[in-house]
Amino acid sequence: MRDMTEVLRRFEAHAADEDRKATHEVYGESFEDAAFAFIERWRPAADAQGEIQVQLTDCESGERQCFRLDLDDGQVGLCG
Repeated sequence: MRDMTEVLRRFEAHAADEDRKATHEVYGESFEDAAFAFIERWRPAADAQGEIQVQLTDCESGERQCFRLDLDDGQVGLCG
C-alpha cells in the first residue's frame, strides 16, 4: 500500500473573510480537491449559508488560487 502523501499535494487553505491565522493544512490531488478537503475541516458560523471563498496556496510551488463554494448545493468555481 502506498503512502497517500506521495500522491496528494499539500495546501494551506483559509476562508477569504477570515484571518490567515485560521489557515488549515489540507491535502488534495488538485486545488479543487483541496478546497473540498478544507470544507470538511472548517467550521463555519452556525448561521452560515450560501457561498464562501476559499484561498488556497500550493505549499510546494507557492501557486495561489481562490475558489467559491456553495454551502447549500456543493457547487464550486473559481473566484471572479
